Amino acid sequence: MTKVIGLISGTSVDGIDAALVDVTGGQTNLTVELLAAATYPYPENLPSLILDVCSGASLSMAELAELNDTIAQEFATAALTINQKYAKKAELIGSHGQTVYHRPPSQQLGYSLQLGRGEVIANLTGIPTISNFRAADLAAGGQGAPLVPCVDLHLLSHPEYTRCIQNLGGIGNVTYLKSQKQEEFKIQNSKFKIQEELVTTLTPLKIQKSKVKSQKQEELVTTLAPSQEVLGWDTGPSNTLLDLAVKHFSQGSKTYDKNGEWAASGRPCQELVETWLKQDFFQQKPPKSTGRELFGKDYLFNCLNDAEKYNLSSADILATLTELTAASINHSYRNFLPSLPDQILLCGGGSHNLYLKERIEKLLAPIPVITTAEVGVDVDFKEAIAMAVLAYWRSLEIKSNLPEVTGAKAKVMLGEIHQPITRNRE
Repeated sequence: MTKVIGLISGTSVDGIDAALVDVTGGQTNLTVELLAAATYPYPENLPSLILDVCSGASLSMAELAELNDTIAQEFATAALTINQKYAKKAELIGSHGQTVYHRPPSQQLGYSLQLGRGEVIANLTGIPTISNFRAADLAAGGQGAPLVPCVDLHLLSHPEYTRCIQNLGGIGNVTYLKSQKQEEFKIQNSKFKIQEELVTTLTPLKIQKSKVKSQKQEELVTTLAPSQEVLGWDTGPSNTLLDLAVKHFSQGSKTYDKNGEWAASGRPCQELVETWLKQDFFQQKPPKSTGRELFGKDYLFNCLNDAEKYNLSSADILATLTELTAASINHSYRNFLPSLPDQILLCGGGSHNLYLKERIEKLLAPIPVITTAEVGVDVDFKEAIAMAVLAYWRSLEIKSNLPEVTGAKAKVMLGEIHQPITRNRE
């Protein structure tokens, strides 16, 4: 087994998610055991500085370099802290970093900037670090995101159920996993021979305030074929607009709408939602990706301007923004999937928003809507686990992007390897 630390701070910029995992196998016999996980908040003033940069604030090159190193130091501290939990230390770190800018490809290659230099993390921890996961896919003409669907494929595919794994982070994204039974039937009818069997074992753990509690182990046995159908793309805004709106309406006293209670007390304006869904991003066919560059402060204020003529309360506007997230997911599924899934599995911070979950259930009824925790993968740390797996695959020189998801012209190895000057010998 290889102990790997996965690190990521998402579009919500609410801290660093860290997961310590044991990984064995390759892509055909992957086994992942979650040992520990925690979220480490950024220092008090750092989130606002990052969000200012995401919103287009000007920085000198010296200030950008300082911010880059400061974020890397915070990531290194998170890795060292979670690494203290076990006598045998991690052998590898996979760090996504902090995205501050993302430009999808158009007439030119896409561009994506994640701060938190991998070489700094490697030297502060003494542990080889793999970072900059998006660059190789972008260089191959891809979107550079989402990159997690390949991990979803190996951890969350099901023998009988076609699943949509719906991440509700700052930005929403979906992974569509065809049931293995359907894939086997399709291949047999095409006179192809099934070549690989995947046995994926995951020990699901529930993490609350950095305490790890074991649950019943789940084993998934699936049959993967070379033509396994996996789709994925960004569906639109999720927590980003909601959190910005909550901060705006509470004048900074609240950072998010706990359980969606504030939004649930309002009434969504369906006319506004239908108008917003006509915008280009929602109508664009996959592959596609987005970020705060589109769904940030300016977008929120445009939404508030649109809402003025409807005389909506703060709760009504929050309900309408929540409805936009749910409706954008519904629109994506009904317009861009080959068929609707048998199950929808939610993950990410938005999976705790009970009102959002209720609206997704309503719009996509009668499809069951559950969370990844119910099938063995913690909702809050799935992305961090994925970073650990991607780093592990890179160390084995395994190509792990999915061109059918990102639009890349070829499969490539993801991530740049940084060796520490002095290796951690513990």
